[in-house]
Amino acid sequence: MAGLDAGRSIPVWLAEDDLGCIICHDLLAWPATLPCGHTFCRDCLLDLWAARRSRFCPSCREGAPGPPQLRKNTMLEDLADKYRLAARELEPLSPGPEPTPAPRPASRPGRPTAQLRTLLDGVDLSLASPKVSSSPPEQKMKDILHDLEDIQEKLRENFTQKGALEEQTQVELPEVPSSSSRPLPDQSRFAPKKASSFARWAISPTFDLESLSCNLKVSVDLRTVTVSDFPMLYAWSPERFASSQALCSQALSSGQHYWEVDTQRCSHWAVGVASRGMKRDQILGRTTDSWCVEWKGASQLSAWCMVKETVLGSDRPSVVGIWLDLEEGKLAFYSKADQAKPLFECPISVSVPLHPAFWLYGLDPGNSLTIRKMNV
Repeated sequence: MAGLDAGRSIPVWLAEDDLGCIICHDLLAWPATLPCGHTFCRDCLLDLWAARRSRFCPSCREGAPGPPQLRKNTMLEDLADKYRLAARELEPLSPGPEPTPAPRPASRPGRPTAQLRTLLDGVDLSLASPKVSSSPPEQKMKDILHDLEDIQEKLRENFTQKGALEEQTQVELPEVPSSSSRPLPDQSRFAPKKASSFARWAISPTFDLESLSCNLKVSVDLRTVTVSDFPMLYAWSPERFASSQALCSQALSSGQHYWEVDTQRCSHWAVGVASRGMKRDQILGRTTDSWCVEWKGASQLSAWCMVKETVLGSDRPSVVGIWLDLEEGKLAFYSKADQAKPLFECPISVSVPLHPAFWLYGLDPGNSLTIRKMNV
């Protein structure tokens, strides 16, 4: 394009989810963009359509009258390939034999590890992305190794500072969840709360029909939301989510609140809070005005705070308790049984009301989440 400097490099901040397929939860491979604008791996789409014997978009459920001609989105494929290359170049942090470049395999490459995602978070991908250059391969490798040394040095400084800070701040958990943006360090140090200790702040929110995705249906009492077999014929609303998400009607703007969600009948879910203004084409936790804990079908529990993912472990909570203290600006999640086991806590600073928020894996009809009725 005229006026653009061909050698100019602009930093691009990408997360793996920006280039991911919601069907396989992996980086896009042979990305195919449907007429509705949503993109998935071609093989994932074909397998899904063959299993369901119908053709529709997994995100918005828009159908196709005939077999759509799937064409490769070359721009997204190029971005996904650059992300993979950056991940591979960051992976060998210890000295070892230099890997031999290989062509892209026919099968899907593995996802970058959690360590790599942490390293890539905040790293300028222009450092590792391939660019047309007249410099020889040896110089390029030296540049990459120099960048890796800088990254390693910054990581060592960060770990040293974090360790010193944790030694200074190891204190007993107060009655109200303390402010932190990481999972609780040593869970054995904290005495789990009795479920009854939250009773005075308990609420029983109900689902908001205006925000409810057309992929979901709601029970008569507005407390259970289920992935529908077919798109629901709801009236059009700008408040409606494009993917399988919903908010509750209750706007929480002050005080302390506690509610519980039964997750036993859902294979992949996220529960938390979000502002009413959360963009309807975004996913819970991936915005600066939404927070959640998420269970992934691959036996992984994560928390999302300020668009950052923190892996919590592999134990799946059957009931999640959510504690929101808007006076202190704190949000905490608990695994609820006879006692409330702390899962994650983080600070919240917002100037708008928050709503209980939910996301369900929309490709498994019958998946459901239930807001438990509390004695209020």
